[in-house]
Amino acid sequence: MAAQTPMELIDKVKGLRMERQHLAAKADEEEYTQLYRDTQPGQNVFWNGFGQPPTLSFRAAFDDIEFNRRRQADRTLVKGRFAGGNLGWIVREDMGLFAALYRKPLEELTQIQRLIFELIELRGPLNIQQIKEETGLLVKEITPALHRLQQAFMVYEDQYDGGWDRGWYRFEEMFPEVNKEELSKRDALKMILQRFSYRHVMFDCAMAKSFYKIPEKEIKAAVSELAAEGVLSEIGGGYMLTSDAAVLEDYRAKPIRCVYAFHRNDFLYKSNEHILKEQFKPLYSQLEYDHEPLQYLFIDGEFHGAVVGHFRNGPYDLNDVVCDLDDYEERMDEIIEAVRQVNFGRAPLRFMGAGI
Repeated sequence: MAAQTPMELIDKVKGLRMERQHLAAKADEEEYTQLYRDTQPGQNVFWNGFGQPPTLSFRAAFDDIEFNRRRQADRTLVKGRFAGGNLGWIVREDMGLFAALYRKPLEELTQIQRLIFELIELRGPLNIQQIKEETGLLVKEITPALHRLQQAFMVYEDQYDGGWDRGWYRFEEMFPEVNKEELSKRDALKMILQRFSYRHVMFDCAMAKSFYKIPEKEIKAAVSELAAEGVLSEIGGGYMLTSDAAVLEDYRAKPIRCVYAFHRNDFLYKSNEHILKEQFKPLYSQLEYDHEPLQYLFIDGEFHGAVVGHFRNGPYDLNDVVCDLDDYEERMDEIIEAVRQVNFGRAPLRFMGAGI
């Protein structure tokens, strides 16, 4: 890449990232499908999205929750336990890829795990209540056993709608096309990091660890191989696709003006969670009222603050908005409107400590 100042590079990366994330121009269904694939595993809105399909907030030119509801119904989107054992949704054709990344094999099953697995093999699909009736086990015994079998990719929880009565299948019955041994974890990680890099434009290993919940040592090894192969280039303290280094040579960054309040399952938040958990604490940690971060403010292509308060089943307590912008007073109306947009039209009680 030709010589350029760090600020020029940052501006170019921010601009291209906004385009790649479809925050500059919303995605149609084809663009969205590719974006979703590259930002998997998808999750629903943090805290208030229970039972809802996953969403990529602010990025679609259509109702992507309804779009993903249809994809769940026809099993185009499938559920699993992936990053850190957390639930997420991936496209069906990538199940082998994510099995290679996250499968935790069971060398030896416990008595309860074996009983449940053999029952599902013989009589499945079965829901938890049916397993309870067949075995006499308690739900608190059945559920962790199912979750561990799920992480071993031995069973599959068929959540194709928002209902709670979900059948559990033997994994091979639902995915006969998947060869769980086809890819090594290293090769799967190298594939997924290229997608991650494309959508971030520039990333570091800590970001990938934050999102994928894979040990940083493994990520660094995969990144080193990609760099040695010429796929990634080390630039400005991070990595980007070598092809993107060429793209940025002639890229002209446009001024960015935006305010988004991202929930805590958002792709950009999750990729930077390790930083954001601490970055704005000095602005809210000493407040006398409840001040848990509810949403994070993404302003002009960067994170600059948070909405703080208290999570509830129903409207949150929006106690304050904190921001580190020098001109926060000038942006106050924009920020409050962004907060309203994701909180059912409700405004926060305060802005930078002052009542509204």
